[in-house]
Amino acid sequence: MNDHRTAPADPAPARSAEADEVRRFWAGLGLPGLIDVHTHFMPERVLRKVWDYFDANGPLIGGLEWPITYRAEEAERTALLRGFGVLAFTSMLYPHKPGMARWLNGWAAEFARRTPDCLHTATLYPEPGVEAYVREAVEAGARVFKSHVQVGAYDPADERLEQAWGLLAEARVPVVMHCGSGPAPGRHTGPEPVARLLARHPRLRLIVAHMGMPEYEEFLGLAERYDEVRLDTTMVFTDFSEGFMPFPDRALPRLAALGDRVLLGTDFPNIPYPYLHQLQVLERLGLGEDWLRAVCHDNAAKLFSVA
Repeated sequence: MNDHRTAPADPAPARSAEADEVRRFWAGLGLPGLIDVHTHFMPERVLRKVWDYFDANGPLIGGLEWPITYRAEEAERTALLRGFGVLAFTSMLYPHKPGMARWLNGWAAEFARRTPDCLHTATLYPEPGVEAYVREAVEAGARVFKSHVQVGAYDPADERLEQAWGLLAEARVPVVMHCGSGPAPGRHTGPEPVARLLARHPRLRLIVAHMGMPEYEEFLGLAERYDEVRLDTTMVFTDFSEGFMPFPDRALPRLAALGDRVLLGTDFPNIPYPYLHQLQVLERLGLGEDWLRAVCHDNAAKLFSVA
């Protein structure tokens, strides 16, 4: 397995060269740039705690060695994405306890105001008042929500979220949900709770993060059953993930057939390898340039009305 996890002592020259390679990738497909639906921006003190958790090889990351490749200040991280030619990205953030979500949504709204290429992102948690602050976020212009079932340790079909899901389905606001059991299982991860949620809200625009790793085939099945279910590519097919939760080759034809509902996601900046690697591994699947164009730009441009 190639080791993409060791960052150079002086990353600036390597990052400049990487940006050139990323641009060559999408230009070679005839695209105007990339749209990345799974990037993380949060209040700095929250993000530092997330990085500390990765540094400590915490149980939610399966005890894996996970160096952060793009550990930098906020301004540098946004500049890096723009240097890569990322036209639109998200500020995926999530609460791990009650009382956090509304505060995080306030920060995310301000971040979106000062970062026009960020798709205004919001989050939620099963708690009193969730419907009210979800409605506030939608009315304030939120374009995508993040739900982290593993970190939040909640059932996505929790009755306390019922009205919030209904509101988001009606407003047609997509939700990126970490609901698979990778890199480590949570109390409510896996396809079964999501299947219960979709049975009640079949028009919910659900984007399954990490393609549901490692329950890839089960989540492909949900996408085949529900027209509004999509999958993001975050960390899937990379040498890092293939080492412990590989995508089954037998499922590639099903993935190819769902080419209009697969979206580029990367987990930037919290990845243990270069951004370019995620693009290279999608290309080496051999699913064709039309599939790559759809995944890396066109599907998200249509979903989020990105000009």
